Amino acid sequence: MRMMFVNLPVKDVAASRAFFSALGFTYNEDFSDETTACMVISEMGFVMLLEHDKFQGFINGKMADAHATTEVLTALSASSRQEVDDILDKALKEGAQPWKPNMDLGFMYGCSFQDLDGHVWEFVYMDQPA
Repeated sequence: MRMMFVNLPVKDVAASRAFFSALGFTYNEDFSDETTACMVISEMGFVMLLEHDKFQGFINGKMADAHATTEVLTALSASSRQEVDDILDKALKEGAQPWKPNMDLGFMYGCSFQDLDGHVWEFVYMDQPA
């Protein structure tokens, strides 16, 4: 099975680390330092939060300003509708900005927000039997 590493530029890795910690995420310290935080999504999935200068070293061209344009939608599953609501509440209390209204299709329920750096995150609960 492949591992997946999503790399996102952040202005302040310590602030981003605190933000996502408040949402319940943990970090792999083997891949973290003062300019990088390796946020664990699953056993095989990680988000590398890289301070701007470090991120710039991995790319060609300019870094997108996520506050001005949407560069990606990162969607993660949630275990229940309540977890969706709880994550959104925590994110907004920690400084996230609302992005779109909650989506309720009956069998699928989700929320979205922009993190401290403007990256869009979605959390979705899917009722598999429905």
